[in-house]
Formats: sequence, structure tokens, C-alpha cells
Amino acid sequence: MARRHRAYIDYRVTVAYVGTVLKYIGVTPVAPFVLAIYYGEDPLPFVATSAAMVSCGVFLERLRGDGELGNREAFLLVSLAWLVVPLLGTIPYLVAGTGTIATPVNAMFESMSGFTTTGATVLGTLSVERHGHAMLLWRQLTQWLGGMGLLVLMIAILPELSVGGAQVIDREAPGLALEKLTPRIRETARALWSIYAGVTVLAAVAYYGLHLLGVAPNMHLYNAVAHALTTLPTGGFSPEARSAEAFAPAVQWMMMPFMIVAGTNFALFWYVLDGKPRRLFDNTEFRSYLLAMAGFGAVLSALLYVGVGLTGTTPAVGVIPGNVEKALRQGLFQVIAIVTTTGYASMDVNSWDASARTILLFAYFLGGSAGSAAGSIKIVRWVLVKRSIGRALFTSVHPEAVRPLRLEGEPVDEGAIRDVFVFVLLFLLLFALSTVALYLDSFRTPTVSLSGLDAMSVAIATLGNVGPGFGVVGPMDSFLPFSNAAKLYMVFLMWIGRLEVLSVLVIFTPSFYRW
Repeated sequence: MARRHRAYIDYRVTVAYVGTVLKYIGVTPVAPFVLAIYYGEDPLPFVATSAAMVSCGVFLERLRGDGELGNREAFLLVSLAWLVVPLLGTIPYLVAGTGTIATPVNAMFESMSGFTTTGATVLGTLSVERHGHAMLLWRQLTQWLGGMGLLVLMIAILPELSVGGAQVIDREAPGLALEKLTPRIRETARALWSIYAGVTVLAAVAYYGLHLLGVAPNMHLYNAVAHALTTLPTGGFSPEARSAEAFAPAVQWMMMPFMIVAGTNFALFWYVLDGKPRRLFDNTEFRSYLLAMAGFGAVLSALLYVGVGLTGTTPAVGVIPGNVEKALRQGLFQVIAIVTTTGYASMDVNSWDASARTILLFAYFLGGSAGSAAGSIKIVRWVLVKRSIGRALFTSVHPEAVRPLRLEGEPVDEGAIRDVFVFVLLFLLLFALSTVALYLDSFRTPTVSLSGLDAMSVAIATLGNVGPGFGVVGPMDSFLPFSNAAKLYMVFLMWIGRLEVLSVLVIFTPSFYRW
């Protein structure tokens, strides 16, 4: 009988790098700490968080040996970092002890939803209003930190992570693969984070500019910064209980282009800044991305315009039908928010009938571009699936033909195509199983009543890192009514969804620990 050899995984170097991530993330609570002092709020939650993260990080760093990051260590590092950081990110909520996020399970749900930029929340309308400016800023900041990737940020600022950095980014960055923009991976990470931070500042200025122009009274400086911090990471958390509905139409129109930018491959903007703007508009994925949003947006806007997509009991009936601007704004806003997985809401989609919500459900599966902050399956994968189907039909008629798939004029490796189909199949399988599990769990939870459509929206909203769903988890409601077991399962879905499923699931396979 052949002996099975176990692979050597350097756990010390993996854990030490997790410590490095914690140590530097531990600096970020300084921002809400300063805001707490300014508004006269309790700064203790942020002092405790910073102290815990930095001390824990320093302790773990001391475990480092002489090893280097290999392929297995990269997988383990990414999975652990994205679990440990949200775990310690619960400290402000627990120390403050205020509202619905003061319990461990709810705090973990909110923290994981923040760092993974999911945007699902256990804060109800009244609970949001109970929290101070500083606590809500921490909530916004968790999404901004997670948007472009915690480890991409570490590679950008730490030279020691440049060794093995390419493998780490491949495991963490959304999409098929991160395009190497510069000769050094550290410079590529810096370029991406610079663009990300720059557009965030631009969004804050644009939002606040509407306030200064007098067209958005409640989009004051705090709200402008807070929403910029969750627009670019496609997160969707808002200090306002009614999300984007709380703002004037001008704000909603302004949010749309920034959500589109957030769901676009940031590497394309690097080329634009490098004097190659045609790379953006010649990109197949970008054109498909715009076309998908335009198509879904047009259909839903048309339904809202004629009143077909609205239930007869909603106040929106008689307000949207026949009004071109409102129908177009509401239809486009909801589609853009869902396709980019931002999750903002300019109206309660529970006021839409089943036909409109079913159409919107399909948009949950699209996702933004590879190399963006968006979640879900991603447009580029659907492009490759479509072309693979076309090739299969062609070769059925012409079996002797050799027809490689091409993307941007370059042939796509057959292994990459296989990986795309594996990912899509696994994603859809997890979605189906999660829908059934959450639907069955709702029967033992008196506070939760789910229809089949609602259960599907809960599963894809968390697995796809989208945020709100339908019914009890609609954009103006929360995930609070679910059982603790269901919420912990959704924490798991958000975790693996942010890391594109395979990067996490692989560490649970026996082959990961064998040669």
C-alpha cells in the first residue's frame, strides 16, 4: 500500500503575516477615535480595538521563522487574514454595547459584512439612529479597507510582502487574475490603491458639492465622506437608515457613475491615466458590463413607467408610472447597485411585484468586472461561458475545427476556461444548497417568513456579497430576525464569497495537506 506523504506547510510564516496585517490594520481605528473626540462620543471602543489588533499582531509576528510564502501558505494566509480581521473588527460593537450589534453573533455578522463589502446588516432603522458618528464611521471604514483587498494594501506598503506577493494577490483579488501593470507587484498594488483612494476622494467632493449647491441639504460633509467610503468598495453601508432614498434625486444620479466606476476593472483606469483611453472602451468585459446594466435597467424602468412592476398597495403607485425621470432613475439605480454589488437602494424593492423582483434577481448573478471591488460571478466569466457555448455549437457541426477562445484578441488558456466552468458550477451549487438551508431554517424561526424568491435573494445576497435581498431582508429592513445559526452560516457565505469560493474551500480539502 502506497504511503501518503504530508506536504510541509509553514504555519509560522503564515500566522506571522496575519499578525503583520493585524498590526497595520490596528492603526485605522484612529480615524473614528478622533471623530469620537470631536463629537463628544465615547472613544473607548476604538482605543480597545487598536490596542487589541496591534498587540495581537505584534505577538503573532514574533512567530515568524525563516520560511517564505509558497502556494499553500498564500492560500492559508488569505483565508485566515479575512477571518481574523473581521473577528477583531467586532470589538468596537461589543465594547460599545449599544443596539442590535452588541451581541457576538450580530457583531460578527456586521463586521464580516463590512470587511467583505457585502452590505448586509443586522441594524434596523431605529438601531442605526442609536449609534454615534464615530461608530458608524468605523462601519463605513471596514468596507473601504476591504474593497481593494486587505492584503493588496499590505503588499503596497510593506516591502517584505513583495516576496510571494503575486501569489497572495491572485488568491485575494476579485476576478480571474490581476493584471500586472508594472514590473514589480508592489508597484502594481500601489497603483491600484492610489486609483481607488483617488476616486474615493473625488466621490466625496462630488457628493459634498451637491450639498454646497443647495440641491442636497442632508448630504453634509460627514455623509459625503461616509458614502464615498462605501461607494468605491461596492459596500453599500449607509449612516442613513433609508440608504440612498434619504437623499435628493441629484445625489442618486451622482451615485450611479461612481458605482459603475467601482465595478469596473481598476487596471483599465491605470491605462487611461497612462494615456491609453482606448483600452477602456475596447475592453470586451467593460462593454458587456455596460450593456448588461443598460439592458436590465431599460426593462425595469419600462415596467415601472407603465406601473406593471409595482404592487397595488405601495405609495409608489401613481408616483412613478408615467413619470419618465422617476422610472428611469429608480430602474437604473437599483440595477446598477445590484450588478456592481454595491447594494444601495433609492426605493424599497419590496414595493415591486414578483415579476420585477424576479428580473432583478438575475442581475444579482452578474457581478462587476474582474479586478474591481465588485462581488458575485463577474461579467468576464459570463463572457467566456457564452463564447464556450458558441464554440461547442460550432464544433458540433465542424468537429475537425480548432477554434480557441479569445479575449481581447489573445487566446484564453483551456485550463482557465475549465476553471471558469468549475467556479460557476460550484457557485450555483452553493447558491442552491444555501437557498434550501436558509428556507428550511426560516420555518423554525417565528420572526422570519420567507417565500421561495425571498430565500433565493438571501442566499445570493450573502454569497455574492451584494447586501440586501427581498422580503424581510429588503433594502429598508435587516437580517436581524434570522436565527444565530443562520447568521453564522451567512457569515461563512460572505467569507468564501469575497475570496471567490475556491481560495477558502481548498484549505478544507485533504489534498491541500498532502503532496
